[in-house]
Amino acid sequence: MEGNQILKKKMAEAGFTQTELAESVNADLRSAGYGGTVSDRTVRTWLTGKTRWPHRRQRAALEAVFHCPVTDLGFTPRQEPAAARMDPSEALVLRRRFISASTGIVLPLGAAAPGHAAPRRVGSSDVERLQSKFAVLVASDHRYGGKLTIETQAAALAGEALALQARGTAGQRVRGALYACAASFTSSAMWAATDGRRFDAAQRHFHRASSLAAMSGDPTIQFRIWSHAGSLYRHMARPADALAANDVARNLPITRRDPMFASLGHARHAAILGLTGDSRAVRQVLGHAQTALERSHAGEQRPLWLNAFYGQAELDNLALAACLSLGNYEDAEAHAHRSLSLLRPDMLRTRAITTARLAHAQLGQGDLEPAVTTAMSIPTDSAGRHPRIAGLLEAFGSTLRIAAPSSSAARTWDQYTHDS
Repeated sequence: MEGNQILKKKMAEAGFTQTELAESVNADLRSAGYGGTVSDRTVRTWLTGKTRWPHRRQRAALEAVFHCPVTDLGFTPRQEPAAARMDPSEALVLRRRFISASTGIVLPLGAAAPGHAAPRRVGSSDVERLQSKFAVLVASDHRYGGKLTIETQAAALAGEALALQARGTAGQRVRGALYACAASFTSSAMWAATDGRRFDAAQRHFHRASSLAAMSGDPTIQFRIWSHAGSLYRHMARPADALAANDVARNLPITRRDPMFASLGHARHAAILGLTGDSRAVRQVLGHAQTALERSHAGEQRPLWLNAFYGQAELDNLALAACLSLGNYEDAEAHAHRSLSLLRPDMLRTRAITTARLAHAQLGQGDLEPAVTTAMSIPTDSAGRHPRIAGLLEAFGSTLRIAAPSSSAARTWDQYTHDS
């Protein structure tokens, strides 16, 4: 069999892996009151062509996830019309969803046939429930970060928000909030992929998140997505693209209304500018970031994702990254110590990254023994095996062996990595 190339292409455009699509379909099925039984193996049967016409509930869920008729996904109906073999009330629901997916129009309540239940009303409580799930995901990201499971869970949560959008009726404010949720969750998937150095996946999530953010009309999530894009390109060593993306975030009106957003935009800009070697620009932008942070008020209402991580500790962490790129190791060490003293205990991933950067700053000043001691203090659990941390420690070892190949510090580090 040639397989379903159309579905494969649609999945690539949406940034779905097989597991992510299965979880998004299951989220839609659960929101409709059915059990989610689709697995990545199910998705493979769709892709290989073994299953040419999925179960009717799966077809409806696929239409909700991709916002198009299931026939536009490369599936071919059997000769007998599917509606002829289902309960009339269920056929009506699926016809309404097919029209909505085809045209983008949500049918009004009055369009339901007499005697049949209308679609469920989606309200602010549904948005709050999604945000509660998101809070759990953010906490997991702070502990471990970069894991494929976090990326997958965030993408599935976005699918759940879109499923509510497609299956229920809601006012304009709630619909905007659902799109904002979907965009925010997709942005979290993008960050998890960036953090795990899965850059192709991160770019796919970025394109999807930016379109969802535009539909939401929420400037805070638009800031987050473009700011994440700047970080993505910084980690890909593409400073020109990173500066351009972060400039979009920095120029959004939200940065003029709330200095906390302005501070984060400046701090991330400084980390990018470090890659260009412009020390004067780094100092200037870090000054703007510090001033804006000091002008911000902690009690103001802000999105969960911002309150969860940004403050003086993160500003110093970004300043640390900028100073390391510039080779300004003394200032880098100062920023590292201040960041570590302010980090919350639950931010294990950030603490490990900051500690690894501190080891680099000490090594850059020729403090071999303290540098090795610092590097060895990083836990060898999930946080220590994080892709970025592993890369930082590998680079630390290479630099140490070049700088002092015969030193006791180099022998200690080699023995430690051998035994770990």
